[in-house]
Amino acid sequence: MKFVIVGTAGHVDHGKSALVKALTGTDPDRWEEEKRRGITIDLGFAELDLGGDVHVGFVDVPGHERFVKNMLAGAGGFDMVLLVIAADESIKPQTREHFDICRLLGIERGVVALTKSDLVERDVLDLVTLEIQDFVAGSFLEGAPVVPVSSLTGEGFDRLRAELRRVGLEAPERSSSLPFRLPIDRAFIIKGFGAVVTGTLIAGRIEKEQEVEISPLARRARVRGIQIHNRAADAAFAGQRTALNLAGIDAQDLERGMMLAPPGLFEATGRLDVSLELLPSSRALKNHARVHFHCWTAEGVADMALLDKNELAPGESVPAQLHLAERGLFLPGDRFILRQFSPVVTIGGGVILDGQPLRHRFGDPRVVQALRVLKDGSRDEQVEHFIKQAGEISVASLVARTGLAPQEILNVASRLALEKRVRTLGQPPSALVHESHYAELRGAAELNLEQFHTANPLIAGISREELATRLATKRDRELLLPSAMLIGEILQNLLEQNKIVVEGDIVRLAGRGNEMTPEEAGAKKQIAEAFERAGLAVPSAKEVLGGLRLDRTRAEKILKILLREGTLVKLSEELIFHAGALARLREMVVRHKTQNNRIDVGVFKELTGLTRKYAIPLLEYLDRERVTRRVGDERII
Repeated sequence: MKFVIVGTAGHVDHGKSALVKALTGTDPDRWEEEKRRGITIDLGFAELDLGGDVHVGFVDVPGHERFVKNMLAGAGGFDMVLLVIAADESIKPQTREHFDICRLLGIERGVVALTKSDLVERDVLDLVTLEIQDFVAGSFLEGAPVVPVSSLTGEGFDRLRAELRRVGLEAPERSSSLPFRLPIDRAFIIKGFGAVVTGTLIAGRIEKEQEVEISPLARRARVRGIQIHNRAADAAFAGQRTALNLAGIDAQDLERGMMLAPPGLFEATGRLDVSLELLPSSRALKNHARVHFHCWTAEGVADMALLDKNELAPGESVPAQLHLAERGLFLPGDRFILRQFSPVVTIGGGVILDGQPLRHRFGDPRVVQALRVLKDGSRDEQVEHFIKQAGEISVASLVARTGLAPQEILNVASRLALEKRVRTLGQPPSALVHESHYAELRGAAELNLEQFHTANPLIAGISREELATRLATKRDRELLLPSAMLIGEILQNLLEQNKIVVEGDIVRLAGRGNEMTPEEAGAKKQIAEAFERAGLAVPSAKEVLGGLRLDRTRAEKILKILLREGTLVKLSEELIFHAGALARLREMVVRHKTQNNRIDVGVFKELTGLTRKYAIPLLEYLDRERVTRRVGDERII
């Protein structure tokens, strides 16, 4: 069975709720005030089975201008729209506003219901039908059926059901293979069950006992129970109206506008790159104008930052960046609506291009061009943009950045790799690096190795860790280190070209390395022997280096070489020991264990013949090496 979400739209008192009730037998007006005043104030819900192969979930929205924000909380989940126009009033202001909203949200199909048809003569009905056809010309509703109906007499309902079924079958199904997202449109408590949330599952699937994360709270809960259209289920799929009973969180902590998603995958954002369209009926907007932002069930205030102009003209469409007052979970492809800050009227909308963008500099043509790629480019070009922007990115991070399924990311990466635009890292691939970033780092690695050898002719080479630090790149005020996988890929490439030599953790250019003179080699041997002879009662480094014929600078470099090679071990700035002496100390302590597995400072001093100056640092070293474990004033060997 195919599940389709149908949303009503239209002016106040044009009969939207009455139409839904007549179709389904369910009154979507839930509140006492709605029934008393005879108008819809908040979202209402009902369902209808259309012949076994199509099941419709109705989202009934308020038509009054004061409650458009509630209408917007439901409109994002529409698969199709049921535009309701009263035959005795024809097209009114909220008809136009709701229609603009549906168009801006990218809704692609629908049916027009001409309600209250029993109140007008046939010629008036024909005239209003012509007005409607002219009104929707050139839009997604051009050619859509206009069905005269009467909720009072039942006239036209058989045809309306047939048209809803036909158009519902044409609507594309939402993907259940994507990571799930459920925007919350209601949150409440059911006695004996606890917190319950409802919403339209816009992607993926949710199962019972599954863990979910609530954004932007960054808190987790467990799905205790699921209902689909008031029936218990083990799982909910994309496109279904869903109610979830959540364990591990209080209902008062939940509210409309929050989003449920897989734990640890997505990150809430306060900044969005968007493609923005201003309605022709709107007035011009200046750069950094404050606007009301609506996306899915979330609403808030945003600052509209234009990227290459100081004013947005009516009817114009441009890339822009929105700075949100409150963070939320939004992904590329999500549609949004903007309303004027004051007076509050709908002025435009658009589509999100990037949910985790960098902060842009005004007038940068590269940014505008990149956003055009995200808007109009192919899926491969869009994914490549995110890889290139990051330089190196994990597949999991790219899923979070785009909302695409992992397999789709890997399929795109495979095509980009064949075209030498992207490299995959890991087996199976777990990260992606753009070829331009790889080439930049590879060149930087060779340059840094050359610079290191020039500055340190006495040192054999550089460690992988230090090389990675030297290759760090700064992005959006954050210093990013290349991953161990990427460093490994670069070194392997340089190895294959015989440009470097790798010895354990040390990397050096081929033909370069430790270039000591005989005098320096002798000094190195002298330093090592001085510490080895001293055993555990070592002299200071200053004393040992002072006895050499070398200048202080070269002597300190030789000392660093011995420390780097592991011949010497530094426990503190004042205490350096020969590795052999420390090995003999370990053996001494292990032999003592045969007599007693406990040792304190006094026994240790007696055992080694050392003063407290040496005993305490050496015992702490043994603790770090897990030879001993401190318990109070004693150590357990």
